[in-house]
Amino acid sequence: MVPCIFPKRSHLPWQEGTAAFTAPCMSERLVIVEDDPIQSDLLADLLKEHGYDVAVFSEGARALAALEGDAAPADLVITDVAMPGMDGIQLCKALKESRPELPVVVVTGESNVGTAINALRAGAYDFLTKPIDRELLMACVKRALEKRRLVDELRRREPASESMLFGDSEPMRQVRDLVARVAPSGASVLVQGETGSGKELVAKALHMLSPRAKAPFVAINCAALPASLVESELFGYAKGAFTDARAARQGLFVEADGGTLFLDEVAELSLDNQAKLLRTLQERTVRPLGSNAEIPFDARILSATHKDLEAEPEAGRFRQDLFFRLNVIRIDLPPLRERGMDIVHLAARFLDGVCKRDNRAQLKLSPEVAQKLLSYPWPGNVRELENCVERLSALARSSEVSVGDLPDKVRLHQRGRFHVAADAPEEIVTLEELEKRYVQHVLTVMTGNRSRAAELLGIDRRTLYRKLDAWGLSSSAAASGGPNGREGASRDGNGADSAGQGEASAAN
Repeated sequence: MVPCIFPKRSHLPWQEGTAAFTAPCMSERLVIVEDDPIQSDLLADLLKEHGYDVAVFSEGARALAALEGDAAPADLVITDVAMPGMDGIQLCKALKESRPELPVVVVTGESNVGTAINALRAGAYDFLTKPIDRELLMACVKRALEKRRLVDELRRREPASESMLFGDSEPMRQVRDLVARVAPSGASVLVQGETGSGKELVAKALHMLSPRAKAPFVAINCAALPASLVESELFGYAKGAFTDARAARQGLFVEADGGTLFLDEVAELSLDNQAKLLRTLQERTVRPLGSNAEIPFDARILSATHKDLEAEPEAGRFRQDLFFRLNVIRIDLPPLRERGMDIVHLAARFLDGVCKRDNRAQLKLSPEVAQKLLSYPWPGNVRELENCVERLSALARSSEVSVGDLPDKVRLHQRGRFHVAADAPEEIVTLEELEKRYVQHVLTVMTGNRSRAAELLGIDRRTLYRKLDAWGLSSSAAASGGPNGREGASRDGNGADSAGQGEASAAN
């Protein structure tokens, strides 16, 4: 066994398999499965120090029996991999079948992609290597429990909504947190994100978690209809308002009364329709075409666009006063390429869904396919990934999809390389500048994860932090090394770190 870095604490009083937890019943309950008593004691001490209830098992089979029989109620399981009898991967797979809502963190002394992929296939929430970093472990526990609470809440509101905002990368956790905080409000929300990144799913999640959940959710794609038709769809029309208006029709504002109206691609509205929309939102009444009557409505307004709507008024393409009306709260949805291991788990989720739809045996992602998916930038985001998975499923010749079945642009894509070349004296840079550029490149490859970057550079984290401070890259400037310079992003499953450390599930 690889020694743990935790300092030794007093020995714990409980016995193996104890189901009685000593902390208050409202505390969250963690189960440790570890055959080394020293390691399990140290780990349990740390978790109890942070206020968690803990039960310890030395064998996977005993832990499984207790968890399946509710003898050991649990919110999270932390298991070693190498154990006699049932190992940690087998335990994780069994719990995924019997307790799918229970997150499992797998810990091992081996650090390789193969072990990580096996853990992901078995349904592990996260994957950590020994010696365990205290901060990394506690952050992992916190994320896993947050995910458990969110899933429980979504299931209580709407069974189908569990998959709406699924993903454990740092950007998606921030989106989920903001959605949970904003949903109970009646404030207007603007969702910005690239095409195919899941803006409508964010809107649906806001609706399902709001007091309006039982009322209608009405959506319109403003880019899919001509200006004249958008007007009649939104506001309705009276009988005889135009040639084909043989009967009156209520608009979407009235149809969404009591619920939510979602204006997708709102930036595509004509300036004329923008003016009418602004008046409608200010007065909270709608006037159908060809009618003098004002009809009141009560609908929450959500909107979305793939454009930078704040810049559109400066270009004269969008009314600034309407922008202020829609942009009470803004949610920026990250592109898929910034979500690290969410890509792999989303692909696995899509693959499972396609197999169930087509009534075929379950297919698996090979480590080689997973690596290709991670390296591709996905300009079409989740929609492009879903199409790629459809192709993999259709062409699969065995129980595991192969790299050869990937689209050429995905299979042949190569990550950017770091080149050092200077043919003229004036092009030569100092050694310090070269070091700075290379560190920034490694941070980019590691999607901002400084812990993983330091490991690859062969230095400790404190040394890396000192260098970044000296270069003025300690905070937002370090974003050039990853998305917004977030070290925690890769800890949550982003980039290469996740191949050895994390599970990040899918999100639409």
